[in-house]
Amino acid sequence: MRITTTEQLRSLYAEPTERARRKQLDKLDHYCKAFIALSPFVVLATADAAGRVDATPRGGAPGFVVVHDDHTLLLGDAPGNNRLDALQNLLQNPQAGLLFMIPGVDETLRVNGRVELSTDLADVAVCRDERRAPKVVLRMTVQEAFLHCAKAFMRSRLWQGDARVARDRLPTMNQMIHDQLGLDTPPEPQAEMVRRYLQDL
Repeated sequence: MRITTTEQLRSLYAEPTERARRKQLDKLDHYCKAFIALSPFVVLATADAAGRVDATPRGGAPGFVVVHDDHTLLLGDAPGNNRLDALQNLLQNPQAGLLFMIPGVDETLRVNGRVELSTDLADVAVCRDERRAPKVVLRMTVQEAFLHCAKAFMRSRLWQGDARVARDRLPTMNQMIHDQLGLDTPPEPQAEMVRRYLQDL
């Protein structure tokens, strides 16, 4: 049977607990701020006007996402592949979600809100790091913030040392893309790719 209604879906699950219902905040409290300050990695989820969804990883030194105030986050756009998928989505649909992670911590922090793309000099200055100033800053007005339980990370054992996968279990990214595109030129070696990335982090 294909599920098509909320009633069908709800019939398969217990009701959420009172604590699960009430944990959603409409602003950043001191625990949310502490979590963000320790996080070097966040997944940014966006969707275009047609509802096509994209999730993209963003990383930096812990606290690279700046808490401006209880209702505002600033995320400088770092250099990437210049596809601009998330940024173009935000121009069409400003709603976005952020999933913050801290290495070694199984809980995550979810923050949802409305994003404006800013080139305001004050926003850019706040998001500047030792290497560069961002061209664009994602300025999020927080609408929802809540801590997410540890079950997914406990199941995946993501931070456990013995769960690490050796890099050579997969071909290099360049080899995979070469094969996907049917290119006949030699792919860039992994070590060369890493050296190139390091120049433009």
